[in-house]
Amino acid sequence: MNKRIATQIVRGKKAIDGAGVHLRRVLGIRTIQDFDPFLMLDGFDSENPEDYIKGFPWHPHRGIETITYLIQGSIEHGDSLGNTGIIGDLECQWMTAGSGIIHQEMPQASKQMLGCQIWVNLPKKYKMTHPSYGDITQDKIKVIKEENASIRILAGKYKGKRGAFKGKYVKVQYLDIELAPNHTWVYSETPNNETLFVYLLEGALSVDKNLSYYEDKACAILFSSSNEDEDHSSNDSVVVRSGVEGARFVLLAAKPLREPVAWGGPIVMNTQDELQIAFRELEKETFIKHKIKS
Repeated sequence: MNKRIATQIVRGKKAIDGAGVHLRRVLGIRTIQDFDPFLMLDGFDSENPEDYIKGFPWHPHRGIETITYLIQGSIEHGDSLGNTGIIGDLECQWMTAGSGIIHQEMPQASKQMLGCQIWVNLPKKYKMTHPSYGDITQDKIKVIKEENASIRILAGKYKGKRGAFKGKYVKVQYLDIELAPNHTWVYSETPNNETLFVYLLEGALSVDKNLSYYEDKACAILFSSSNEDEDHSSNDSVVVRSGVEGARFVLLAAKPLREPVAWGGPIVMNTQDELQIAFRELEKETFIKHKIKS
């Protein structure tokens, strides 16, 4: 069995965003190339509502998809298309910003706010697609119980079962894995030509060759093919082992876009000219191309 190798471990750093939300920015500008098409990953983990209650008031996005997944917590949201809703424990909000959307995300006081938001880059030909919104509620998510693991399929496929969401522009594999203490989990359903990483939400996970060195929570671990010269259609395995308290992590995979990235705040395009056009449109209030149907 060929194994994918853990080639990069990214912890990021603490940051404050929105109106004063404390978070850990794990992926960002410096990791664009290696984690392509995944642009940004913010981790949330707090038992103090003051860390997040001010939320993310109305702000724009263009050229990306944002995926917010909560293990615990509650977030109210709304957008310029007229969508509103609440996601809670083990629920997900999948937004395609496309040509432009203005939305807000307002976390509610909870016992614990635990989860993450990931930005997925849109291919050049779909940057200006129609915006859309999707809430993935608990009842839509298939759960596969294995001997020592529980796998929730948010998107993609696992063991022949389809996830709750199917990416229209970027085919993302998104699994939530809860692994019992001191157990090994093997995954081999992603082709070697796709970017694959895990984000460790809770507990500890060993990813080295001998499964002996453990990484603690709040890090992203990139797994690469063991042999760059081999057939990229084959699937090397990811092999991990949990620590004494078990592990909770998400696994994400998708084929890289390998396109130029021009990133300015909430806008991600392919060129600086496109970026400047977006900001000029915001100033002129012509940013929104698709509005609520009357």
